[in-house]
Amino acid sequence: MRIALITGSGRKGGLGFETAKQLGARGYHTILAARRMEQITPFVEELKSLGISASPVVVDITDDKSIIEAASTVEMQYGKLDVLINNAAMLKAGESIEKMDIDELRSILDTNVVGTWSVTQKFLPLLIKSDQGRIVNVSSSAGSLEDPQYGFINGALEMPTLGYDISKLAMNGLTIKMAKEFKQYKMLVNSVCPDITDTFGTGGGRPVSESAKGIVWAATLPDDGPTGLFFRDGKQLPW
Repeated sequence: MRIALITGSGRKGGLGFETAKQLGARGYHTILAARRMEQITPFVEELKSLGISASPVVVDITDDKSIIEAASTVEMQYGKLDVLINNAAMLKAGESIEKMDIDELRSILDTNVVGTWSVTQKFLPLLIKSDQGRIVNVSSSAGSLEDPQYGFINGALEMPTLGYDISKLAMNGLTIKMAKEFKQYKMLVNSVCPDITDTFGTGGGRPVSESAKGIVWAATLPDDGPTGLFFRDGKQLPW
């Protein structure tokens, strides 16, 4: 059985839970990860009630000790990891360069960039043990330099200096470097933009079930699939 871990799975209606649900329906064992066990236990039980193999693990992606302990737990229970989905992120509106609170900026970068890096680093030994390792970094076209829809330079969102956008630009760069470095392990690493998604049930975006499909697509790529690229709904986006 393939084992997939999804960070940021502690909210009903969120991309993490929906991705776990869709992967589970494909026969994957899904490990739901969030900062507190009480966040994810009900969701694990819900997945099990649907006949999906699932388990919880506590991961605070800003706490190296938490990540190391989680990796140890997964190693003891499963001995490997086939898919890592770096979904956890801090989304804040932010300010302009002139007005941005630097402590808030540090917090965003520590979560979205350093946290993603740390989780990947700590789980890498388990991914190497897989014969079909996949890493999916859930990004945003706000971190694309040239995406015409929401991109950093020419997109419709006219606030390119926000901390969140900067963090996703950095995550996309991290994806490129991961793909090159992990090619020796025959591992596929890609960024995915889920598009604007209604994760709060307010009607502000498309259904979570639609957005999660692109993440699942990248997580289940065949061995000759792409790596080191950026996608939305399985279609390549410009960096």
